[in-house]
Amino acid sequence: MTTATVGHLLRTWRERRGISQLELAGRADSSSRHISFVETGRSRPSEEMVLRLAEHLDVPVRDRNALLLAAGYAPRYAHTPLDAPAMEVLRESLERLMTAYEPYPALVVDATYDVVAANRAVMALLDGMPEHLLAPPLNVMRITLHPEGLARRIHNLREWRGHLLEQMERQIALARSPALRALYEEVAAYPVADRPGDTEAREQVPYIALPLRVEHDGQILSFVSSISTFNTPMDVTVAELAIETLLPADAATAKYLRSTAS
Repeated sequence: MTTATVGHLLRTWRERRGISQLELAGRADSSSRHISFVETGRSRPSEEMVLRLAEHLDVPVRDRNALLLAAGYAPRYAHTPLDAPAMEVLRESLERLMTAYEPYPALVVDATYDVVAANRAVMALLDGMPEHLLAPPLNVMRITLHPEGLARRIHNLREWRGHLLEQMERQIALARSPALRALYEEVAAYPVADRPGDTEAREQVPYIALPLRVEHDGQILSFVSSISTFNTPMDVTVAELAIETLLPADAATAKYLRSTAS
């Protein structure tokens, strides 16, 4: 791996975001001349300036450390393993959140969609999945889109698959993660089996968002997905966590889940 200068890295992130030097300067309370000098190496930015530019360029926390190192400063953000003692409070809080959300499904994933926590409702949906898909680390994209996984139970697979792939594409554009790119290429190559249309069911219910319609024990359940992340994270691990909750999209699904929990 070649060592890039901070100017080169900043210019790369600016171009990825489609922002001009003048626009970035206005956002960061600087001048286009100073931004140009930083990018060409004629001026060394202060630590504060590096962080300010990274903030306005929406640079992921992991890559902000790389910018600081390239500028000659120490990394600002720790990268603490989730199983470390320092993360005990976070782990316990996430577990409580997962449990409190039952009987509805909820899970926590990392930057490459590996599951780090999930409640019993999620595991119930995965009942009967092949062991090779359930082997750690359990990956949400893989088990959802693999033809032997949930894909065979999803009634609106093409729509849901398109939504998931678009979501991954947006994240790849933001973070340019090789691991995420490899996962995307893997799951995008999975074959997609045609299923009967789902038009009648969708017309009967005015869904507020694209639902995931998945069959479970002979019952078709409908969910809409909500994703939450941590505000102003100061650790790379925390910055890359996402909490996904599946809300019942219709009264029948809510009633069924409550009945299975009682």
